[in-house]
Amino acid sequence: MKLYTHPLSGHAHRATAMLSLLNVDHEAVLVDLQTGAHKQPEYLKISPLGQVPALVDGDVTLRDSTSILTYLAMQYDADRTWLPTDPVAAAQVQEWLTTSVKEVFEGPCGARIAKFFGVPIDYDGAVEKTHALMNTMFEPRLAENDWLVGNRPTIADVANYGYIAAVEEAGVSLADYPNVKAWLARLEALDGFPKIQSVAEIMGSAA
Repeated sequence: MKLYTHPLSGHAHRATAMLSLLNVDHEAVLVDLQTGAHKQPEYLKISPLGQVPALVDGDVTLRDSTSILTYLAMQYDADRTWLPTDPVAAAQVQEWLTTSVKEVFEGPCGARIAKFFGVPIDYDGAVEKTHALMNTMFEPRLAENDWLVGNRPTIADVANYGYIAAVEEAGVSLADYPNVKAWLARLEALDGFPKIQSVAEIMGSAA
């Protein structure tokens, strides 16, 4: 199994975290985003949109972070604890996966890439969306439950963790969201769960 990844990608962190949590043996292949390796013909054969992560497992190739989470949970978690089999819980997981690629992408992820990577995104708008998301969805949910779905962590938690955990580095305080901060800490305390690296750590190690 090969995971094509880059440490700056919160999307790729989802796959990295799931592989670590499940203790799945794999080869991590660094795709150098700074030099445009993700847009080269060889990589585009694996991921036609030129994005990370991508997963190759035998004859299976997946190019989307949430589909990779779903695949790993179904293929490598014999107990099916990371993706519930109950129809309602499974549907609720799907709702949160959608949140991770829409509202979390537009809010916390948007603030991060606007702050550090010069992408023409409205930083103030992304900050506003982040606070709205914390106030309307994450803080209320986590005030009544330790996890996003059910009474144990699922791929919903893994999918939503990275960009929210990294948003304070982008200048967005989570001080008003104690339940969100406690949830992040619970995830980071799980055996095998890798804490997302800061941009400063990654760029410093690459220097």
